[in-house]
Amino acid sequence: MSIYPFFQAAAEVASNNTGLSLIGAGLGAGLSVIGAGLGIGRIGGQAVEGMARQPEAAGKIQTAALILAALIEGAALFGVVIAFQIQGKF
Repeated sequence: MSIYPFFQAAAEVASNNTGLSLIGAGLGAGLSVIGAGLGIGRIGGQAVEGMARQPEAAGKIQTAALILAALIEGAALFGVVIAFQIQGKF
């Protein structure tokens, strides 16, 4: 059983309902940004807590936190770009 016909049917329905596809693109972009905000906030909070517990490891913790925050931001940016590409398609 192939999933390709399912995607084809979903694309046909989406092309007929442009309003719903625009709402979906907006929700996708919003959820990407909210997820990134929660992830970066959690990383920041845990990094500060770790530095408070072990001040001698603050440099390593800060470096790791910055790298992880950049990776999360990149993934969120990818989600927002995909959502806006979907929006521009209709």
